[in-house]
Parts: sequence; structure tokens; C-alpha cells
Amino acid sequence: MKSTISSLKGRSFLKTNRLIPSVLAVFIVLVLLFSPLSSQSSEPQPLKSIGISVADLGNPYFVQLIESVASKAEALAGEPVKMLIRSDAYDWQRQIGQINEFIEQKVDLIVLTAADEYKVAAVVAKAQRAGIKVIAVDVNAQGADATITTDNVQAGAIACEKLAEKIGYQGNFVIINGVLVSSVIERVAGCKSALNKYPTITLLSDRMNGTGSVEGGMEAMTYLMEEYPHIDAVFTINDPTAFGALRAAQQANRNEFLLASIDGAPFAVDIIKQAGNPWIATAIQRPVPMAEKAIEIGMDLLKGKEVPQRFILIPSVLVEKNE
Repeated sequence: MKSTISSLKGRSFLKTNRLIPSVLAVFIVLVLLFSPLSSQSSEPQPLKSIGISVADLGNPYFVQLIESVASKAEALAGEPVKMLIRSDAYDWQRQIGQINEFIEQKVDLIVLTAADEYKVAAVVAKAQRAGIKVIAVDVNAQGADATITTDNVQAGAIACEKLAEKIGYQGNFVIINGVLVSSVIERVAGCKSALNKYPTITLLSDRMNGTGSVEGGMEAMTYLMEEYPHIDAVFTINDPTAFGALRAAQQANRNEFLLASIDGAPFAVDIIKQAGNPWIATAIQRPVPMAEKAIEIGMDLLKGKEVPQRFILIPSVLVEKNE
């Protein structure tokens, strides 16, 4: 008899133990559904601060991008917006530190040009868990709430199509590449898509990394001129690289080639308009509409609005030397 009672008690205890996890699960769900934190997530958030991390504050393109972000944010917010501005210098580890700083500062919105599309993904997700909206501009960033970039493939294609035309669709061609982020990869792909139509154009090199800078452009061009005795056309992934290439060519008294790039920086447009130099074109990026669209989408997301289009390409326009 005692053993029967003991057995029944054991079964009752097991059933109770099985019920406890189920009851706890229901309780947790109810707490999450009706807690203040859950209700706050759907409420509109004001825009009071923005963290922005770009590649190079010495590049006029990024300077204009930042200025446009600030002016559009204040116009839409109707009051001053605190701006935390950082340069990652194409260093993804440095950028991760900057985004962590933005999270600690509890910014409302992060705008970034990713130093590495994939390696920033974890910290982007961390910012989103903290309730911060993340907008990628100029370069893709995996997991971002929205992405606004130049149509980089189109930009590379129109710049290299112009070079091909000017050299009579034949000759030796070099590409000065850059840091392997999405925008650079797409520009080079666009350039190659234009050149592939012309079998009499020989692509001598496309692997030199000009680092997106004047100094890098000089170094890359110096190497290319030493390697190849005759070059007909040079495409660089941005204007600072092109300026470095131009300086290197001038120092070496090499003037047999034509040069085109991407950015549309004011200094580049001024040089292109001048006679007596080989820089014939730049495909203009449009940082103002890019920045404005980033802030418009960011504001909509903060207000809880539905944003149907979250990947936007902005076409480039070619500025050419006057004949």
C-alpha cells in the first residue's frame, strides 16, 4: 500500500514539473506583450542625434555628403540635430569601434559608408537591437535598414565608354582599383563591361590598389608607368586617385594617355575643364540627393512608417572636357 501511494505521489510530481515550463512560457509571453518596453517600440521616435561614419573626411565627396545629412536632418526635425562625425579611413575595425560609440551615445540614427560590407554586419545588428535605425550610403552594409548608393556599375561604364571612344576603341588600358568595398567592385565591373565590347582594347592591369587617395594614386601610377612603356587610357575608381595618377604622370613627363574617374568633386571638374592635361571626364556622384534620401527614409522608419523601397540607386552623370 505504501509503495502504491509513493508511486502516485511520484507521478503527480512529474506532471507538476512538466507543467511548470509551460506556465512560465505563457507568463513570459504575456509580460512581453503588455510590458511598457513592448508598447514603446511602436511609438514614433524623434530625431535628436545622428552618428555618421564615412571613409575619408579629406575627400570633398564625403564632406558634401555629411553637410547634406546635417542640413536635411535639421530641416525635417525642425530643430538642431546632434551630429557625431567620424572617419574610418577604410578600416573596418575602426568603424566597428565608432558604431559601438554611437550605440553607447544612444543616437537615434546611424548613417555609414561601410568599410567592409560583411564585417560590419554584427555591429549593425547590435545597433538595431538597441533601437537605432541604420542607413547605408555609397557602399552596401549587410543588414542595414536601407541602402542608398550611386549606380556604380553605370558610373564605371559611362566613364570607360568615354575613354574607349576617345582612344578610337583600341589600345592599352589600365584600371587603378581601390579598397574592395561594394562601390569600388561595382565601378570596376561597370568599366570592364564597357571595355569587353571592344576586342582591340587590351586591359593591361586592373589589380593595382590606389587606396582611394592621392598618395595611393601616385604610387599605383608610378608602378604602372614603370611596368608598361605605353598606356593609352587610365580609369581610376575616384577623383583623388585620378589626381594622384595625374601628378605622377606629370612628374614622369608621361602624357600619352587619357584619364577618367568617378566622383565629380569640384577640384576634378575644374581640372577637367582646363586645357593641356589628360583628365577628360569624371562620372559625377550626387551626394546631396543620396544624403537627403537617407534622412527621409531614416525619419520614416523612426516614425514607424512603412518604407516599401529600401535599396535605391542614383544614376551618375558624366562631366567631360570641352573640345
